Amino acid sequence: MLETNPYMMVGERLCMDFINTVSWRESADKRRDWFTSYVKLVDWSIHAEVLTASQAQNLLIEAGENPSQAEETLKQAVELREVMYRIFKSISKKTSPNEQDLAHFNKSVSHFYRSLQVIQDEDQFTLKFKQTEKTLDTMLPPILQSAVDLLVSKSELERVKQCEGDPCGWLFFDTSRNRSRRWCSMADCGNRAKVRRYYQKEK
Repeated sequence: MLETNPYMMVGERLCMDFINTVSWRESADKRRDWFTSYVKLVDWSIHAEVLTASQAQNLLIEAGENPSQAEETLKQAVELREVMYRIFKSISKKTSPNEQDLAHFNKSVSHFYRSLQVIQDEDQFTLKFKQTEKTLDTMLPPILQSAVDLLVSKSELERVKQCEGDPCGWLFFDTSRNRSRRWCSMADCGNRAKVRRYYQKEK
């Protein structure tokens, strides 16, 4: 969670990076939420390549015309993010997610999956969410899809981990061959742990 880069993307999956939009997640003093406004949500979505620049521009115009709806969308995004965090944190700790969190997640699935369509792309068919330029929550379905894909894949689900840096709290998908990754980033929490061990050894 390098504070100099508010859009540090180390989760290796879209849903993980979405969850990690809170710096120092498990610290009461340092915790900082990146989504302080709908504009910030859109800005992050561009960086995450969920939205194009033109889509983002249209959404911001719509948000300006419907500020209360934009605020409700932001609230919805944050609630979904926190539910996903608790679910995947439980999985990283090899425990069962809370039933209420799963129920909330499934409610989002039921809502957004109504816009799924079969799209033909040259010689193959794919499932894609129908997106419109003025739907303020249009960035959420792809993020939800990323989480669903991960949840239903047992082999991949076993690679979900939480950074061992305290009080980082970030989650990531371990892509290392021997599943040995321990930190959100070696340049951040990994290096901090190395320095801490060094000083403890010197003492």
